[in-house]
Amino acid sequence: MSRHKILVVDDEHLIRWSLEQNLKKQGYEVQTAPSGEDALRLLREDPPELVLLDVQLPGMNGLQVLEKIKEIDEEIIVIMVTALGVLETAVKAMRMGAHDYLNKPFNLDEMAIVIKKALETGALKREVAHLRGEQTKKYGITNLIGGSRHMQNVLAMVTKVARSDASTVLIQGESGTGKELIAKAIHYESARAHMPFMAVNCAAVPETLLESELLGHEKGAFTDAKAQKKGLFELADGGTLFLDEIGDMEPGMQAKLLRVLEDRIVRRVGGSRDIQVDVRIVSATNKDLLKAMEDKSFRPDLYYRLQVIPIFLPPLRDRREDILPLTTHFINHFNREFGKSVKGVSKMAEKFLVEYSWPGNIRELKNIVERAIILENEETLLLEHLPQEIVSRTGGGSTGPLSLRLPPEGIDIEDVERELIRQSLEVSEGNQSKAAKKLNLGIDAFRYRMKKFGFLQ
Repeated sequence: MSRHKILVVDDEHLIRWSLEQNLKKQGYEVQTAPSGEDALRLLREDPPELVLLDVQLPGMNGLQVLEKIKEIDEEIIVIMVTALGVLETAVKAMRMGAHDYLNKPFNLDEMAIVIKKALETGALKREVAHLRGEQTKKYGITNLIGGSRHMQNVLAMVTKVARSDASTVLIQGESGTGKELIAKAIHYESARAHMPFMAVNCAAVPETLLESELLGHEKGAFTDAKAQKKGLFELADGGTLFLDEIGDMEPGMQAKLLRVLEDRIVRRVGGSRDIQVDVRIVSATNKDLLKAMEDKSFRPDLYYRLQVIPIFLPPLRDRREDILPLTTHFINHFNREFGKSVKGVSKMAEKFLVEYSWPGNIRELKNIVERAIILENEETLLLEHLPQEIVSRTGGGSTGPLSLRLPPEGIDIEDVERELIRQSLEVSEGNQSKAAKKLNLGIDAFRYRMKKFGFLQ
């Protein structure tokens, strides 16, 4: 058993001694105090995990000590020990933050069970708080990369929305622009951060199942409903529900969603009871909803209900100043994940990354960096580590035969050869062997031309 520390506070020496011996046998580390003042002194010097606190104490009584303990450290578990039948005091202690209470004279076996459960509950609360802290650290606004004007505007909007009472937010942008990250930032920067963040992809779930997924169902509501199931609206109560790909939701489900948004009431499939929910709805889509309304595939009333707070995420090609910071961010991330030590990106690779059009946006950039980190072992990501589509589709890298045009006045063939040697060296970061391969030359023939045109002394 782990050495949990317990402080026993009681003015009767025999009770303190008896409890100390019993708890030590169970594997606990035990301190004792005969008064509230002594208990608070010990607690400040070496805080315990749990306090067994008698209500009747000389000087400060147990309730006063409890109040001071909670001021010092709210996480310390306090179990009150009261005279038999003094229920009113026990209830008051619970309201003040006591975890539980025991009546004197108490049964030692009962006490052992109460202490064990209290410590388990405390450990669970600490674990939940830790995980929530990690989620906030991971998805908070400080993790969103964006120095461009476009993204600074988005981040300012995210901050305002997170701190507001806005109940519906609509995020629009191309695939891969980071819509779910924005949704999570809104949640974890808000007062709802300690409550659930639930998400569903509306395009990935058939309409018949989506209703059950969102609203829940009662046992026997349909053939496979073997048990009652709460829907995501109920599970996200107090927190945030992220509806991804909302533009792909079928019209029938759109009507049901609209009713929930208007009344904040859900009724499970097959149920007859209305359930009140307090949920912030963050929706996202890569579709043009205005066009979808014209095509009659998206309800105008739902659109105007969803886009109370609209946020538009620009494509990566419109925020090129963010490409290299994002690249560095992903390099650091995958270095940690795969135990690599890539220092950065070469100047030539940077040039191609910045000039590429990024049809897959941030997701594409992340995948490319991940692939390079996994497959390559050099300290710097070079142009040759990038996929062919980046090199071939980027204007700056177009050096193939189709880009050569003979000027009307003609040209010296040696000028062309000199320029090809120069470009091959530039693209290969000065690596002569790689540059030679790009021109289908042997290394000796390539070095001869380097010397001929003054690239090698």
